[in-house]
Amino acid sequence: MLQRFERDTDMSAVRARQREEFGGVNWGAAFFGWLVAVGLGALLVGFLAAAGAAVGVTDLADSDAAGNAREIGIGGAIGLLAALAIAYSCGGYVAGRMSRFDGARQGLGSWLIGMIVTVVLAIAGALLGAEYNVLEQLDLPALPAGDSELASGGVLALVLVVLGTLLAALVGGKAGERYHSKVDRAGFPE
Repeated sequence: MLQRFERDTDMSAVRARQREEFGGVNWGAAFFGWLVAVGLGALLVGFLAAAGAAVGVTDLADSDAAGNAREIGIGGAIGLLAALAIAYSCGGYVAGRMSRFDGARQGLGSWLIGMIVTVVLAIAGALLGAEYNVLEQLDLPALPAGDSELASGGVLALVLVVLGTLLAALVGGKAGERYHSKVDRAGFPE
């Protein structure tokens, strides 16, 4: 029994030393987690757009779109939130898996990189003007809803996306870190 206690104490000291030296945010892992989140997010949002086109959301008459604008908007927001949450969860998982400690911090790092890139691109779009706005150059369908309705719904959707992706990245990072804990437990059975 004393030998097991000594081994556990030694292992705790080793883990504490490892965490002290290698803990914290690993920005390389966070970057690759962000790349996974962006890639998967693009694929999932593309699938959502294709599914919307397949069921005829883009071919609605103005009267049909006006009558169903609220349902289309809510469904689109839920689909977007789900796609981005899945993407950032996977990105956080990759970052947590690549780094041995602090999986939630790795997920947070991936999310922060995504927010920084988004803000930089928004500032660049505002400074460079409409000629560089890719979304304005696409001929996307518009819903006939009032500006105040779109503004309040847009703010709510933005808050949900920001908080949802943050939570998903943290949970994904924690899940990625669990792998290393399993390996440690297998290496030192009781």
